[in-house]
Formats: sequence, C-alpha cells, structure tokens
Amino acid sequence: MDVQWLLIIHGLLTLLVVVSFLCGQWPIFEGTPIQRIHYFLTFGAYDYFLRFVGSVFGEKAINAILSVEYFCCDRPNPVLQIIYLAIIGITYYFIAKSSFSYIPGYYLSGFHRYTSLLGVGIGVFFFLLTSFTDPGTVKAENVSQYQSAYPYDNIIYTEKECSTCKIPKPARSKHCSICNCCVARFDHHCGWMNNCIGERNTRYFMAFLLWHLFLCLYGIVALGFVLAGRLKELRVVYILTVYYGIENSFRKLAPHVVQWLLGSYNTQILLMVFLAVVSLLLAGFFGYHANLCRTNTTTNETVKWQDHMNWQRKVNEARASAAALKASINGMSSERKPPDSKWKTFFRRSPLEDTGAVVKNNIYDRGILHNVWEVISPPSTRRSFLRTKSKSS
Repeated sequence: MDVQWLLIIHGLLTLLVVVSFLCGQWPIFEGTPIQRIHYFLTFGAYDYFLRFVGSVFGEKAINAILSVEYFCCDRPNPVLQIIYLAIIGITYYFIAKSSFSYIPGYYLSGFHRYTSLLGVGIGVFFFLLTSFTDPGTVKAENVSQYQSAYPYDNIIYTEKECSTCKIPKPARSKHCSICNCCVARFDHHCGWMNNCIGERNTRYFMAFLLWHLFLCLYGIVALGFVLAGRLKELRVVYILTVYYGIENSFRKLAPHVVQWLLGSYNTQILLMVFLAVVSLLLAGFFGYHANLCRTNTTTNETVKWQDHMNWQRKVNEARASAAALKASINGMSSERKPPDSKWKTFFRRSPLEDTGAVVKNNIYDRGILHNVWEVISPPSTRRSFLRTKSKSS
C-alpha cells in the first residue's frame, strides 16, 4: 500500500477516535457506532484495563491506579493544562520547522512569521486568563449580592443551603466537588483550565474557544497557501502536462498533484488534517456555548431543565392515564353503547396525546442583547453589585 493511502487512513481513524471520544455522548450519535466507540474509550477499555491489572499485579496495583485517577479527575491538578501547552507548543514547532523556510513565498509574505507567533501568544493569554480568573466564588461576604442578582425561579432553583459550604445557595450556583466551593452561574468544571467556568470567566472561555477556532483556520489557510506556492514555484502543473503528457484538467491533474504533495509535504498535510479536526470540534463546542449564552442558560441548567421536563412529562402522562382509566370505569358502569367502528377506534386520539407540551419557563432569558451583555459584563463586576454589597454590610 502506498504511503499516501496509509496517511489518509491514519487521518480518518484519528478523526473517528477524536470525534467518538469528545462527541460520542451527544444525542445525535445515539445508537450509532460512534456512541459505542465513545463508551468503549471512556468506560469499557478502562474497565478491561483494571481487570487485567488486577489479575496480573493484584489489588495494590488497582488501588495505585485509582489513586492516580482520583488525583487527575476528582481534584484540581495541572495535568490537562500542561497537555494543552504541550499541544500548542509542539504544533507551532512543527509548523515553523516544516513551513517557515517557504515564508516569504509566492502567496505569503514574511509578515506571517510574526502574526502566527502573535496569534499563538494571544491564545495562551486567553487560556491563562480563563484558568486563573475567579469564576465567581460564592462566599459568606457576597452571597446576599448574588441572591439579589439571580432570583429563584422556584422550578429548578429553590432557596436552600449548601450542605458543604454552610451558606445559602444563590440561584444558578452549584457546589463544585473538585474545586470544593460554590460558583455563581455555574456552567461546568473545565479540566483543561483546571478551573470552573462560571459567572466571571465565561466571557474569557468564549474568547478562548473563538480565538483558537480562528487560529486553527488561519493555520489551515496559511499552510494551504504554502503548498500552493510550492506548486507554483516548482511549476508542477507545467511539468505534469508538458513532460508527462497529462491532460490539463482538474479531474486528470488532481490525483497526481495530491500524490506529489503527500510524498513531498506530508508533514504539512498531516498538520492541516489535525488543525481541521480540532477546528471542527472547536466550532461545535463554541456553537453550543454561544447558543447557551443566547438563551442565558448554562450547561448545568440544561441538564436540570431536561430532568425537570422529563419528570413533568411523566407526571402529566400519569394524570392523563388516571383520567382515562376513570372515564373508562365510568363508561362501563353507565348504559352500554354500541361499539365504535374499527376505523373510528383506529383514528381515535390517545388520552396521553392530550397531556399538552411541557414548556420551559426560563425567567433568566430576557432577550438576546441582555443575555449576551450579561456574559460580557457579569453582575458582580458592575457598580450596582458593589452598592448592594455596601448596603447589606
């Protein structure tokens, strides 16, 4: 098998594994091989590994692995932060080593040597800003201000006390078991940032995702122009048509050009595939969180609303079933009527269809402009929040 086909197969398998690992739990992949691969990668493989270690090395080895898992997954640690810095550093190194010798080139000026470094620097800046900014820790000193900023909806949020922090839990907050604190407008705990994403740093998290999406697209386009410039400078198309007699059409030339690129510039091709995969994942993740910002909802609230609506739907169905059973018993006790025709019985609506749709009543959704502004300018950074604090003290 040719090297280029091996590279293509490797790239497709890498794409499948990455998508399955990161996105396999999405509803769109339910019941598909991607969901099964995701389960194997996240649960099945680890379970088989623990069984193998236990059978070969004994229980002490399993306990050692579980202690490492506890450190990496259940406590704050910089492992994924180091991995992020390694990924972005190694990727930039390979791009610089393989392509900077062709810049300036036919299509790119030498200016891009510096803009690429600047782009990576800004990406790392947003990463550090998200990682080390307080996500909105709720303390005894500011809990009353957060309660004023986020009223209870008495649906998914009711007035209660955090059993760990021993302070009232403001609406939209959640106690993070990893960080061991309550976070206002809690979205999720991000292992890559080693920090919660909450009220005060959601804006930086969104900027991080958007900038890295643009950075990946910039890398793909720049590498594409590098390869296009090499094609032009080496007159590959001219050589193929004049010396090898290949017809000057896209359909005839494309396979030969691709073969030449894979043979001569496979590093750039692999980098473009890697950046394309990452950009697709970033685009999906940014789009998901942008929609949450548009509706003033968090990932935590999405789960809460889903559980609430499923419960409400089951309650409505139970009420409808009870009403239908009662009507059926009453009908049996009344005068016997002639049976309906088979066609009428077939097209009759089920009582469960009359339960009505369950409506999501999100009181925090006040229009797209207000919702986006709340992310850009969180309540705790405004003067009104500080005034409320001074009045309550």
